[in-house]
Amino acid sequence: MPDDSAPQGTGSPRTRRRTVVLATAVLVIAATGSVVALRGGLLPFGASCDGDSVRLEVIASPDIAPALNAVADKAREDAVRTDGRCLDVKINARPSSEVADSLGQRPANPDFQVWVPDSDLWVNQVTDNRGSSLTAVGAVASSPLALGTVHDAAKTLGWPGKTYSWTALTRAASGGALRLGVADPARSATGLLALARIDAADRKETDSGDEAATRTAATAKLLYERVADGDDQVLATLPRNDSGAEQGNPRRNQALLLSEQAAYAHNTSGDAGPALDLFYPTDGTAQLTYPYTLVDEDSLTADQSRAANRFMTLLDDTSGQQTLRDHGFRAGNGSADPPLTGKAGGRAPQPFAAAPADPPTSKELQALLGMWTITVQSARITTAVDASPSMALPVPGQGGRSRMDLAKDSLLQALSTFTPEDEIGLWKFATNLDGDRDYVELSPTSRLGDRGPGGGTHRDDLTAAFSSLAPVSHGATGLYDTTLAAYQQARATYASGKFNALVVVTDGADDDAAGIGLDTLVTDLKRLADPKRPVPLVAVGIGPRADRSALARIAAPTGGSAHRVDDPSQIHEVILKAIMAAGSRGPH
Repeated sequence: MPDDSAPQGTGSPRTRRRTVVLATAVLVIAATGSVVALRGGLLPFGASCDGDSVRLEVIASPDIAPALNAVADKAREDAVRTDGRCLDVKINARPSSEVADSLGQRPANPDFQVWVPDSDLWVNQVTDNRGSSLTAVGAVASSPLALGTVHDAAKTLGWPGKTYSWTALTRAASGGALRLGVADPARSATGLLALARIDAADRKETDSGDEAATRTAATAKLLYERVADGDDQVLATLPRNDSGAEQGNPRRNQALLLSEQAAYAHNTSGDAGPALDLFYPTDGTAQLTYPYTLVDEDSLTADQSRAANRFMTLLDDTSGQQTLRDHGFRAGNGSADPPLTGKAGGRAPQPFAAAPADPPTSKELQALLGMWTITVQSARITTAVDASPSMALPVPGQGGRSRMDLAKDSLLQALSTFTPEDEIGLWKFATNLDGDRDYVELSPTSRLGDRGPGGGTHRDDLTAAFSSLAPVSHGATGLYDTTLAAYQQARATYASGKFNALVVVTDGADDDAAGIGLDTLVTDLKRLADPKRPVPLVAVGIGPRADRSALARIAAPTGGSAHRVDDPSQIHEVILKAIMAAGSRGPH
């Protein structure tokens, strides 16, 4: 039996993971040998608990926590045992984004053994950030994303007979005819995965990456007009009743991007307001996956590991799956359940049974979060790029292309993600580029949509300035003098209501003998930094000569971050990730 097959304290992590996979099959076999099972205290019927129990602490996404709690309560009522001791599972509900933030800090020191977030993306976020050790064992449930609308709005869109792609659906729902709400993609897997599907649809419909990014950013702008902090908050924006006053209330949304399970819970609650009808996109939906995740598996005791395995078998068995369905969840494999879908508001010919689209990669999600941050807040960012002679060095494996060549391409790619409302500028630096000054402003930090002296936009002028970047033939790296001057200007020209930042890109350490030192620069930055008017400094070092420790000291007083890349083509990804991290700390 899975709970009695080895003495306490034995079994490797790999053996324990294999036990989880095999547990359901073993339970079926056990039906023919109940006498043996009773001796081991595995089956739920038998002696009641006498206080000798194993406690398992579980943190779960708030939407699935009630279902998990129902399974845990039944286990206690039935005196379900693990290794001869009663199984006592305590479920606590916490938003997945909050848990991911906590586990991403090392050491996280969690006081729970199992985490069930609503999506794998949170597990990947912790892993990518090198946070706590997590082992995702398998999905206990799933739920596809859809557009839920009140009935009058659904009729306007042609429900249920008319079907839409992601692009057509969001256009129809956000084009002014309907009030469309969404949970903040920075805090909600539903919001972020929906945005990822919109972006994928935009890219499929156009041959231009820049055009697709612009279209996605425009949609993000529209979504932000009615964004809510989280999933519970966005559901609270629906009308409370069928009265004309509520339906016409401009503060109430008529449509939401949400999960099928959220619509099911809304429609079956009886007191949540008018029922929702669901539109399922024709070009593949995203889905929430609810991975059953062991937290720091190697530190679990044998009792905790067995209890975690036992609880997952309860979620996987017929009774557990029925409990999950009763709460509006599909099975972990995503297979459709027509009666469930009907209660949630889905009806044929809506493609509710279609297979979900391939999930986005972690890199794609990071780029989207960066785009969301700079799009919804608008940004004012000055970029200072190293033009010292070492930037002419070729990058191995890139066909002779130099660090500067790849850096320019990457920065131009980052530029394409900004909207006409964003303000972007460009400096270059080495030593003595303008008399005694180590820097030159190539393009002022201005609104990208503004017209320039030549009749084109500032974006056009800035693109030309980026393209013109070239290493100087002699000189050194005047990093510290340039950083101080650029930061002073960024502080002096701070734009309220925007995300303000300074980005410095360099491939070496400061070697300007006539310039200020590191200690002086850090002291000056501490004096200039103002939490009420924050300007985080994002420092990106290229290659092995970049002084990561010095860059980290420079960025720290400003609330920014330091990064090192070996491949300059990664610069735009690093910048967007850093902007997202700084921007998610709150409006600036």
